[in-house]
Amino acid sequence: MSTRKRSLNKEIVNHAVKEAFIKLDPRIMIRNPIMFVVEVGFVITLFLIFVPNAFGTAVSAGFNIAVALILLFTVLFANFAEALAEGRGKAQADSLKQTKKEISANKVSGNTVKQVPSTDLRKGDIVIVSQGEMIPGDGEVIEGLASVDESAITGESAPVIKEAGGDFSSVTGGTRVISDQIKVRISSDPGESFLDRMISLVEGASRQKTPNEIALNTVLVSLTIIFLIVVITLPFFADYLNIQLAVPVLVALLVCLIPTTIGGLLSAIGIAGMDRVTQFNVLAMSGKAVEASGDINTIILDKTGTITYGNRMASELVPVGTHELKEVSEWVAVSSIHDETPEGRSVLELLKKQGFEFDASVADGAEFIEFKAETRMSGMDLKDGRKVRKGAVDAVKQWVESQGGIIPDNLNQNRDAIASAGGTPLAVAVDKTIYGLIYLKDTVKPGMRERFDQMRKMGIKTIMCTGDNPLTAATIAREAGVDDYIAESKPEDKIAVIRREQAEGKLVAMTGDGTNDAPALAQADVGIAMNSGTVAAKEAANMVDLDSDPSKIIEVVAIGKQLLMTRGALTTFSIANDIAKYFAIIPAMFMLAIPGMEALNIMKLHSPMSAILSALIFNAIIIPLLIPLAMKGVAYKPMSSSQLLSRNLLIYGLGGVVVPFIGIKVIDLIVQLWV
Repeated sequence: MSTRKRSLNKEIVNHAVKEAFIKLDPRIMIRNPIMFVVEVGFVITLFLIFVPNAFGTAVSAGFNIAVALILLFTVLFANFAEALAEGRGKAQADSLKQTKKEISANKVSGNTVKQVPSTDLRKGDIVIVSQGEMIPGDGEVIEGLASVDESAITGESAPVIKEAGGDFSSVTGGTRVISDQIKVRISSDPGESFLDRMISLVEGASRQKTPNEIALNTVLVSLTIIFLIVVITLPFFADYLNIQLAVPVLVALLVCLIPTTIGGLLSAIGIAGMDRVTQFNVLAMSGKAVEASGDINTIILDKTGTITYGNRMASELVPVGTHELKEVSEWVAVSSIHDETPEGRSVLELLKKQGFEFDASVADGAEFIEFKAETRMSGMDLKDGRKVRKGAVDAVKQWVESQGGIIPDNLNQNRDAIASAGGTPLAVAVDKTIYGLIYLKDTVKPGMRERFDQMRKMGIKTIMCTGDNPLTAATIAREAGVDDYIAESKPEDKIAVIRREQAEGKLVAMTGDGTNDAPALAQADVGIAMNSGTVAAKEAANMVDLDSDPSKIIEVVAIGKQLLMTRGALTTFSIANDIAKYFAIIPAMFMLAIPGMEALNIMKLHSPMSAILSALIFNAIIIPLLIPLAMKGVAYKPMSSSQLLSRNLLIYGLGGVVVPFIGIKVIDLIVQLWV
């Protein structure tokens, strides 16, 4: 494994070296104005090597050659940093493309099954995928249950269970069924699949600069223009002092004054930030989403499948009123016969374990009523006119009361007992009568409390949303350790809480996996959908967690903060080391004409020429030295903004001044041997 990884790294580096030269194309370089100025400077000094008197005052050919080479390497190092950051994404894209080979599909046409190429499939087509076969396209499982190997997409070898109904019905093209058989409804046309989007995104085809990156780039370009004006007007000032400044000297001065360090690394920092998210198996739809995650103030988490496992299983039947267990079991069975959700199947499994035998013929000719978020009930309308409903206790109560029914005295007591134990009670009713409760158990995922403690240290508020009643919600919230919760929430409630937080000026993240989470995922500043969730959820979000691990939001937030910190730290370092370069070049250039400048020559550099070359060489080599930091990012530790600012100023501000002083002086000692 390690040999393969080293080989892959070597391939990426070799590719980045080639790309560094390809990116010298002015049409590409113009996208980075700062490095484009450096490239223009290289072209000018290269021209002066052959025509030294073209612009008046000439310097030695050796100086021209040295300046031209240093400028060339400065541009190449910046291009190399960008290409290296892009290389990791392209390597992953190549890996994903391996899964996009021609796959045959067993398309259902009427009562027959016909084998067709997967490229012929269209949205809405239905296919059957059996053990050992590849899933030919993105879709939803509409019948059956199977283990699916998603390692080609997620990198995880453990298979996942995909089943009809619920929030674990989504499947991705290019994955393989390793047991059983499923019927899938295709949800995308060719070229629009999730895999196609992944390849496009990791290759960088859809990457755009974030608003903060654009703002910083604007500042850096403005500084470049200012220093360009300064350097253009400098010869007039020099003439007044009877100092002749050759064009190569002015070019070198300009390159040292403009923020070339951050200019050369800015693109690489943004690309590396997106790639770091990808390495955690989270697909970011844009750099803006990654950046926004670093400023998150509030996280909204869906309980089921996010904080808890989501596989609520029936563990007990509780009669209410004067009804017997046998009566409850009978109607619970009827309400669940056609319920393909995990909860519905768990009810039938519980009845079998208890040895209860029910008459399935009761449901013959009946109409199945699917669960809806608005009604929070499912059920059966029997052919004899009776209506059976199963769902949230308060929803069933309202339904019974709307028909003039009477609520059993011990219903609320039994409901509260189940809820206080952390369970979810479902009521079962027939027309005007509530017969009993189904006790569903859900389990909080291990380590969630510790995760939420980490978020609290980051200054992030956590809010759990659940359709459960307040007692159940409070129990789960207390066990998980969230800051707040919203019980009996509907899709519109999640949107409302997100908008409320946003109205207070906060950035909000949302994690979810169900279709009912889609509106909230779209409303949130950062929406993270689980890959195991529905197509609607994944399309609404701006990030998709391929491992379906909702606690990974912490890593995403940390990477976002790391991206912002890295950009800020290297900007601070770049501007700070410009200060040191001023002290290196300006006094050396003018101290012969202005003796008072000697006081500023604190580095005691050998000569004006050695000072310029030393500063220029340092300017070039600092870029490759900082590439590992740009790629890996500044280490993030939970702390307040003021502490973070003080830390950055101390390390990268002070360091940005001290390091160039030392570096330029050492280089000058070496350069003076040849100057």
